[in-house]
Amino acid sequence: MEGTRGTERHLTMIHGSLFQDFREKESQDPFSLQNSKLLRIDMRYGPVQAKTGSMVAYQGDVRFQNKGSGGMGKMFKAAMTGEGVKMMECSGSGELFVADDAAEVQVMYLQDDMVSVNGANVLAFSSSIQWDIHRVQARGAAMTGGLYNVSLRGTGYVAVTTKGNPVALEVASSPTFADAQAVVLWTSGVTMDVRVDTGGIGSMIRGGTGEMLQMAFGGQGYVLVQPAENVVDGGHQGGGGNKGGGLGELFG
Repeated sequence: MEGTRGTERHLTMIHGSLFQDFREKESQDPFSLQNSKLLRIDMRYGPVQAKTGSMVAYQGDVRFQNKGSGGMGKMFKAAMTGEGVKMMECSGSGELFVADDAAEVQVMYLQDDMVSVNGANVLAFSSSIQWDIHRVQARGAAMTGGLYNVSLRGTGYVAVTTKGNPVALEVASSPTFADAQAVVLWTSGVTMDVRVDTGGIGSMIRGGTGEMLQMAFGGQGYVLVQPAENVVDGGHQGGGGNKGGGLGELFG
């Protein structure tokens, strides 16, 4: 009893609303936003795939297994595209909290559907979702050595990150174009082609136009674009702490 009273006296000495304002938000959903930058995953619903290094906290008994780029086929594609997308399998019980460098987290539920996502923006998805690294088929791809994305297909939850609040553009309403380094994902039914800026080699690095690769979208569906580019100095892809790469690594 004395120990309990001592704890109560200690807690009452902390004033302010910090622990009330930022207390864990309970939810029955498998994927729920703790806040705009932090994803809470309820492990009662089964294993999930999460970006390697994205765990910031967990409660309960959660285990992690590094899956790398996932299988020999994906490892081969990752070797072609640069770093690839590195995932870990999370299983067990309790609550898992994941984030990626304080980026905004966006959650969606796929029902027998598919999205094509920039690998730098993948955060987590249900184990029921099938994933693969695929080449983006486009006329301009030959000049860049190929563009690669991650396809997520099936039924389950998907969480992606964006640098700032994104805009979802419906491509059926009018011709739609975007900087290839700012595109987060597009939905099934959307067609894409690559246009190369006529600014030449100077456009490949900071100091050029900065818009060498432009994506042209059509068909039916949405394109999600973030208000920032997945690049660091020299035109190399950033995101998730990965540095280096080049144009072949823009989408892998």
